[in-house]
Amino acid sequence: MARWDADIVIVGAGAAGLMAGIWAGRTAPRTRIVALDGAQRLGAKILVAGGGRCNVTHERVTATDFAGSPPEAIRRVLRRFDVAAVVAFFEALGVRLKREASGKLFPATDQARTIRDALLKAAADAGVDCSHPRRVEAIRRADDGFLVCGNWGALTARHVILATGGKSLPKSGSDGHGYRLAAALGHTVTSTFPALVPLVLPPDHPLCALGGITTPATLRVRSGPGKTLASATGSLLCTHFGLSGPVALDMSRHWLAARLADPAAHLVINWLPALPDADVEQSLQTLGRSTVLRFLSERLPERLARSLLLLAEVMPTRTGAQLTRAERRALVSVLTQWVAPVIGDRGFTYAETTAGGVPLRELDLARMASRRCPGLYLCGEICDVDGRIGGFNFQWAWSSGYVAGVAAAQAVLADTAHGSSNNS
Repeated sequence: MARWDADIVIVGAGAAGLMAGIWAGRTAPRTRIVALDGAQRLGAKILVAGGGRCNVTHERVTATDFAGSPPEAIRRVLRRFDVAAVVAFFEALGVRLKREASGKLFPATDQARTIRDALLKAAADAGVDCSHPRRVEAIRRADDGFLVCGNWGALTARHVILATGGKSLPKSGSDGHGYRLAAALGHTVTSTFPALVPLVLPPDHPLCALGGITTPATLRVRSGPGKTLASATGSLLCTHFGLSGPVALDMSRHWLAARLADPAAHLVINWLPALPDADVEQSLQTLGRSTVLRFLSERLPERLARSLLLLAEVMPTRTGAQLTRAERRALVSVLTQWVAPVIGDRGFTYAETTAGGVPLRELDLARMASRRCPGLYLCGEICDVDGRIGGFNFQWAWSSGYVAGVAAAQAVLADTAHGSSNNS
């Protein structure tokens, strides 16, 4: 039987890679597992997640919380290592998770380092040799295995798990090189673009002067002809560059995807999501002597109310009785169907995850194993799966990493058994 430097080489030691290594080591305890990562500091993306607290997962995760690959394909992987399994896994490592009102689960310590350190210790306990900085520049087939190369040298491996991440937060080490590695081994890569990324308005736009203001809002992505493609309601944050906050981040991937297919696609904002459009119209008709500014200030931050009146070209001191029909219609339009003049996004540097990647149809989802390259497994952000804000992308990392790690270890055990039977 051929000698290998490692039974399994994991390329990338982030959330998915560490999970894959832990479960590979637990499944086959004497397996030689090496995790290679190009970053100076392991788990950099874990440490900055959730504002430094690490939103580990969400209390309720379904395939509809994700985009990219088909929901049924995503569901097949998620159910192999679900939320309950994640909670139990971290509790066994001594990490208690707490649930917040939003349904998000964080470490009770409120420190992302708690998660990172627990994963590194679990990986070491499972026999994983985490080596960094060791950037992998190329992977080539060699005999029945792989040659994994970098400027540090080369390793031979029987199996390889790609857990390189996508393109988001490139300073953490995920600069998209993993896609090139996957393509060189026979995979296709769908169009990649930022997801969970803030959106940019023209620099002189009135909303850019409202930095720090938050309000509930409904955002809709519509095609050029006006068909609603996606919508969500949540907290919207005005910033010095444009729009952020959970609802803007969630809608960003849908706006970007729509624009790729239809340059006329646009983002529409309803600033009064709790009121039906007809109620807004009726309320303005019955204001009487009360001013439109007072009406809006009871429902929105006053600075935002003034800016929306400016956009509608209605004087703040106008009373309901003074409003013309044209002014009322203009104000209702701005309040409930304002087309945001989004000119772009803040890019991968500020994106929390990547949309696009290797399609799940190219994988045997029972093992996260490549259908194109025997012995290769893929997990985490490199796959064409991206979740909404709230811990869903970490859940994908835990689930897919678990499946890939267990499957790769089982393959090693099968190799060993096959070799033993041939020698007997």
